[in-house]
Amino acid sequence: MTPIQPTAARPPPLASTGSTAYIGLGANLGDAPAALRAAVQAIAALPATRVLRWSALYRSAPVDAVGPDYHNAVVAVQTALTPHGLLAALQAIEAAAGRERPYRNAPRTLDLDILLFGGQVLDTLALTVPHPRLRERAFVLLPLAEIAPEHVHPAWLAAVQDQHIERLPAAWCEAV
Repeated sequence: MTPIQPTAARPPPLASTGSTAYIGLGANLGDAPAALRAAVQAIAALPATRVLRWSALYRSAPVDAVGPDYHNAVVAVQTALTPHGLLAALQAIEAAAGRERPYRNAPRTLDLDILLFGGQVLDTLALTVPHPRLRERAFVLLPLAEIAPEHVHPAWLAAVQDQHIERLPAAWCEAV
């Protein structure tokens, strides 16, 4: 397949009953770019879900953790799943990729976080939306700003400008 640019036009979204959600992807164990590509394909295969666009791939040092550098990206999806339904599906994708949770901020084969879900605000034991640390992390804000600048306040970007992050030049994700 020919790679599509991260912000390339996509097919029309699902019926209006769906919501647009933004998912942060990260990995720092194994072949992280391959894990993120596989995750996008798995997300695209979820019921009533369509991947709309994705950011470039970024690399950064772990935040509040140790281990190899992370590779990160953000994808936008249109989904008819509920926020908790999407969370369960994303956790199943993580588990299939060998995700283990031995301790907080442990290195990982795959990390999938719901950053935003429509205009919803949720705070449950299982899920907080918007993601509680969204504004604190360049590895989330830069890729999100790339595909959804309307959701990223310039002051948030200014607050993380000292965090080292590298936008990788090569296309990493093909059409799904």
